[in-house]
Amino acid sequence: PLVGISAAAVHISRSALAPIMLLSPLTAGAALVSPGKLYLGIDAGTQSTKALVYDAAQRAVVGRGAVSYEMLESDVVGRAEQDPAVWVDAMWRACREALADAGGDAASRICGIGVSGQQHGLVALDASYEVIRPAKLWCDTESAEEAAELSKSLPVPIVASFTASKLLWLKRHEAAAWARLAHVALPHDYLNYVLTGELVMEGSDASGIGLLDVGARAWDASAARLVDAELLDKLPPLIGPGEWCGRLHPSAAEALGLPCGVPVSAGGG
Repeated sequence: PLVGISAAAVHISRSALAPIMLLSPLTAGAALVSPGKLYLGIDAGTQSTKALVYDAAQRAVVGRGAVSYEMLESDVVGRAEQDPAVWVDAMWRACREALADAGGDAASRICGIGVSGQQHGLVALDASYEVIRPAKLWCDTESAEEAAELSKSLPVPIVASFTASKLLWLKRHEAAAWARLAHVALPHDYLNYVLTGELVMEGSDASGIGLLDVGARAWDASAARLVDAELLDKLPPLIGPGEWCGRLHPSAAEALGLPCGVPVSAGGG
């Protein structure tokens, strides 16, 4: 459950600033540093979501916000899960706090958004992009057996943190959820989807799934088949770190008090 604004609001980690630097001037068609323009950075961590407003002309952070939360309670050894709805609520609240902290007409001056987030977590979505079950986080180790099994066949061994092992665990332990699975997302991909209505995955973050051909920068079909013959079709399109994942959707713009159509960068983990 949400536990309100944490002491992290006093100090925002540099990770919230990192995705701002991925807003590409090449794809944007304009210079990154635009006088009078502001950028919104969001970092969705395991314990809190932080947001900041960055003035590129001044090279200064002018607004900060943070909302903390906890994992779902469980007596199951190795289980570490969160409800993605908690991340979304925290993102809205942290961003509104950062914009209010920036003051004045900050919201109307935001010209780019970037999201970073905890890696490896499995966000399972159905055909309507609705969350099927709580997200299994990077620190969830219920899939240790599946990780060991996959490591025997994958080019590079993986541990239980990697998303591939969580997918195989889901297939074996929750048949009803697996039957509904249509789209696979990582935590920051899901937040990008909420912001833009587009589900894509940035390549370096995708490497943490364990099913990426790093040399080809493409999904490894043979590796995906180790989990399931149809898994490849459920993995999202890959984009580069300098690309936009989309533009701010009207519903997200309303939640944040921002103009529609603000570009959202690929971000990363």
